[in-house]
Amino acid sequence: MAKLNSREELIAFRKSCAEALKYENKKILICGGTGCVAGGALQIREKLKELLEAQNIPVEVELADEPHGDVVGIKTSGCHGFCEMGPLVRIEPQGWLYTKVKLEHCEDIVEKTIKNGECLEDLAYKQNGTVYAKQEEIPFYKKQTRLVLEHCGHINATSIKEYIAIDGYTALEKCLFEMTPDDIIDEVIASNLRGRGGGGFPAGKKWKSCQRQKDPEKYIVCNGDEGDPGAFMDRSIMEGDPNRLLEGMIIAGIAIGSSEGYIYVRAEYPLAVERLKLAIAQAEELGILGDNILGTGKAFHIHINRGAGAFVCGEGSALTQSIEGKRGMPRVKPPRTVEHGLFEKPTNLNNVETYANVPMIITKGADWYRGIGPENSPGTKAFALTGNINNTGLIEVPMGTTLREVIFDVGGGMRGDGKFKAVQIGGPSGGCLTEKDLDIPLDFDSLQKVGAMIGSGGLVVMDDKTCMVEVARFFMNFTQNESCGKCVPCREGTKRMLEILERIVAGNGRDGDIELLEELADTISHTALCGLGKSAPSPVISTIANFRNEYEAHIYDKKCPAGQCKKLVSYVIDPELCKGCSKCARNCPVGAIEGVIKSPYTINQDKCIKCGACVSNCPFKAIKEV
Repeated sequence: MAKLNSREELIAFRKSCAEALKYENKKILICGGTGCVAGGALQIREKLKELLEAQNIPVEVELADEPHGDVVGIKTSGCHGFCEMGPLVRIEPQGWLYTKVKLEHCEDIVEKTIKNGECLEDLAYKQNGTVYAKQEEIPFYKKQTRLVLEHCGHINATSIKEYIAIDGYTALEKCLFEMTPDDIIDEVIASNLRGRGGGGFPAGKKWKSCQRQKDPEKYIVCNGDEGDPGAFMDRSIMEGDPNRLLEGMIIAGIAIGSSEGYIYVRAEYPLAVERLKLAIAQAEELGILGDNILGTGKAFHIHINRGAGAFVCGEGSALTQSIEGKRGMPRVKPPRTVEHGLFEKPTNLNNVETYANVPMIITKGADWYRGIGPENSPGTKAFALTGNINNTGLIEVPMGTTLREVIFDVGGGMRGDGKFKAVQIGGPSGGCLTEKDLDIPLDFDSLQKVGAMIGSGGLVVMDDKTCMVEVARFFMNFTQNESCGKCVPCREGTKRMLEILERIVAGNGRDGDIELLEELADTISHTALCGLGKSAPSPVISTIANFRNEYEAHIYDKKCPAGQCKKLVSYVIDPELCKGCSKCARNCPVGAIEGVIKSPYTINQDKCIKCGACVSNCPFKAIKEV
């Protein structure tokens, strides 16, 4: 690719790429997200390519430099989002989506679909007896509004030419040649774009504060650390549409007067790092990154820093310290990051999804953006939908969509015979919402009123078989392990809270434990150094508020209502159902089952280790949990 030295050259290059894309009259888009890659998607791609080439069918993996005859494009796309159904393969121009594709399906895809135009209904998604061949008709997708994720699953994730062919970098072009830095910031402020990584601070106001700093040296930093359990929104954007992130960062750099940008990515995201490095190299080759961008004299360079996976490095000051090569630990504020950030210079820090919103705001305008979702929280939000739900995966819905719509329309309701019990939103820093909250709009202000937060966008759905005390223990264990240890309230307070929770789920809870948890939570939330420490007790506080009866059952009755805490479960044999076959006794590893043949057996509770072997071996279902 030759370097582009002007706006006119970029426009001509875009036209050429768009023409080349048109000649791919048929396309096979194989999901190249981490989940599908783990399921064998890359092997499926190579098999399809091999089969097509064996029949002398022209194949194009990379977009051609010049338009030529009709070809079949075989592309590695970003995450389609429907992770429950992977590996996923999309067929264009029909828009068919094949689910749970295996190597043995490749021959049929080539022979029946590519050559004869036949839809393979066996590979199409089915729900309640209905076959959904087209991706956009599947209920999981139909209820979504995919804007930030619009390219994921639809273009080659490793090709800057395909990004440019579908009008990529037109927002950057507009910023370079038609707008001043103040114009850019004013447009972002007018859009009311709020940061998608936590509390929802207005992005434009942050940009303005950083721009006003008198120091001529400033930095743009992107937080791609994403440490919440079950969250993978930012990862999917970096893997599936890396150029969109780069474009947003370059625009931010122009706006605040910065020529250096850093993307901080977890080392556990090797595919995201690989795709980002490739996108950066391609953008530099084209002259979209580096010195003298498109002949304007403006410069911007982007560097990648890999973090070691510390949750605390999601906090701004800890993140910048980690980039500097220091131990990632937060510092006292003020001064804020916009005043005193990376290398002690003014720094604008946003997360991946926030930057990815910027290009479409510049291209389509602030008024268009504000027309999506509620006035105080416009736009869309990507969520990682996980847990006891039928359709898990990556989704994007307008802000203000209710939990009920997300869980039962997009998510397809509860898995199996389970009933909805709660959803943990916002990860370890978030809170627990219950059935009474199902109609609350998912936006920053509405959730704040009920003591929850969107956070980065993790949604863990739980059914009635979930123990909420164990959920609180799980998140507190995570937070305690991830505490950087700098401040006493977080370092020692979370440890004490975890000890109490572990004692409760082990059946050793004591009178006053709930009150002690509440007291510790109050102290930590008011005195911890950073936002992560202050929000560490949130899962405990919200589960106590909504499920206090479960805590009391664990402490006073020594019972787990959900039957999940093994130390609190007892097995008993129903004498009416027991036939005295002795199979349970013969399979008990500790000899806790006593009795004689052809008479009802009993379980010695002092010996029982509650392994459940007796339950699985009883042919008469005579052994019950109590």
